[in-house]
Amino acid sequence: MDMQDGALAALLEQVRACRLCVEDPEGKPLPHEPRPVVVGSSTARVLIAGQAPGTRVHASGLPFDDRSGDRLRDWLQVDRPTFYDPSRFAIVPMGFCFPGLDAKGGDLPPRRECAPAWRGQLMALMPQIELVLVIGQYAQAWHLGGERSRTLTETVGDWRRLLALPRSPRVLPLPHPSWRNTAWLRKNPWFERDLLPVLREEIRRLISPV
Repeated sequence: MDMQDGALAALLEQVRACRLCVEDPEGKPLPHEPRPVVVGSSTARVLIAGQAPGTRVHASGLPFDDRSGDRLRDWLQVDRPTFYDPSRFAIVPMGFCFPGLDAKGGDLPPRRECAPAWRGQLMALMPQIELVLVIGQYAQAWHLGGERSRTLTETVGDWRRLLALPRSPRVLPLPHPSWRNTAWLRKNPWFERDLLPVLREEIRRLISPV
């Protein structure tokens, strides 16, 4: 294990032991014990930046271990063993713990404590990442900043320009693969027609042995 691997492993251990939201006396407590879910890697060239774990992921400790994950793997055209191979994919959500449910039964936004405390450190220790898939508005706000558009639809629709920006790593915006977004996919057929073929080609290239 080289110095980078050791530093990343040590940081991931800290992240998985994180209790910032519990220790914050002014913050709204989680409805459960913290269980940070994150997959770091010193070799993966693709990073998946999602929102936060849902109830099923909180129970299993495995990111995207739900129907959203099934749809995401279909978008990428990879099977479960490939998806969960840390030499191919790093998976770092904006919030590491399940944030709880809102009054309508949907997931609350990612906890605000996670990204400022950990995200910059994690990204710095994964300089080999070449492509970040930013899923949903929170990941897009963090990774795209002022380059994102007013709405998620406009941001994802601007994917060609965003992917071509001279930056490292490159960033490709995606909608959330939740089955609640099925209507969005129907309204925006360009996503499957135009974006997915490019996404799949990028993934094939980046997860192949160097």
